[in-house]
Amino acid sequence: MRFEIMRLDDVDGTAVDSTVVDAASVNRMVQQAAAIGQRIYIRPADTCAS
Repeated sequence: MRFEIMRLDDVDGTAVDSTVVDAASVNRMVQQAAAIGQRIYIRPADTCAS
């Protein structure tokens, strides 16, 4: 499963940028954000049928 992680603006909470990662990388991204006090939003990434 893949997740979209959006970095949020500290002032108004709008999404500044986003990246899509696999489930194994989510914990690492959360740990990095927590270490610097960054606000993030995580949701399942849209899947496209091939």
